Amino acid sequence: MKQTIPTFSLNSISKHGFIVEKITDRISSPDDNLMDKGIHRDSHYIFMFLQTGYAKMMVDFKVIEAENTNIYCLLPGQVHQGLLMDKVCGWFVAVNVDLVPDFIRSVFEESIMDFNPLPLNSICAGKFHDFAQLLYNSYTEEMLSTKEGFFITKSLLNAYTGMFASFFLNENKPERLKESRAWQLTRQFRILVRKEFITLKSPSLYAELLNISPGYLNEAVSKTTGKSTLYWIQQEILVEAKRLLFFTNCTVKEIAYQLGYNDHTYFSRLFSKLEGITPLSFRGKSRKQIPSP
Repeated sequence: MKQTIPTFSLNSISKHGFIVEKITDRISSPDDNLMDKGIHRDSHYIFMFLQTGYAKMMVDFKVIEAENTNIYCLLPGQVHQGLLMDKVCGWFVAVNVDLVPDFIRSVFEESIMDFNPLPLNSICAGKFHDFAQLLYNSYTEEMLSTKEGFFITKSLLNAYTGMFASFFLNENKPERLKESRAWQLTRQFRILVRKEFITLKSPSLYAELLNISPGYLNEAVSKTTGKSTLYWIQQEILVEAKRLLFFTNCTVKEIAYQLGYNDHTYFSRLFSKLEGITPLSFRGKSRKQIPSP
């Protein structure tokens, strides 16, 4: 087990900030070099459209399985590892965060629910395939080498990823107050927390960044999500702590330091309060529950 979780970027393999791949009859396991980079994070989004076959992966210590026609998204920062692919056919699109429009990012970054593979009926699957093929045909050096060609390909990319966002938005049906001040503040707050939770742990600090009172921020967030500002800050800390406990052999003290806590005993008490068990108990219990490929 590694002491750190590596983070991979598209910058070393794509000068355009995104890649589009067609997958045909892929069969692989964790020992296959074609499968994955092992346990890691990505700094970009991944949009996967499985047309046929079976795929199994681990995402934030949960096993995710998809068979036949499904769509699935991996978000930046999620820790994952491919476990198995059996006769997989479909499409793989990876996009840097700065190339994903805000309205698409908001669907995934503000969700209070876990994203699972979403089955598609034959009509929807046909639409995804047609759009993926169109995007793939446009994803050529000839097109990307000109300003006009890049603009066309980028527009197709936005439309394709927008389809993912639309389907997941409709499936999860989040309770949003469209265009309301409360919804806007909640969106800004959730994005800030994901970026700053290691250094900023007090709701008042986020309220200060948003130029509003802590009480008003908490009221807005509670109205749109049903949870307090402190809850969301602590949840972000808890998820990252779980990742480090499961995927590394770092000590609790080392993990506490990585999460911005100088006092590891305080961190241990907080984790135990939020999760109901100690950090080390979580590590042992969670690793036993994950099945082998």
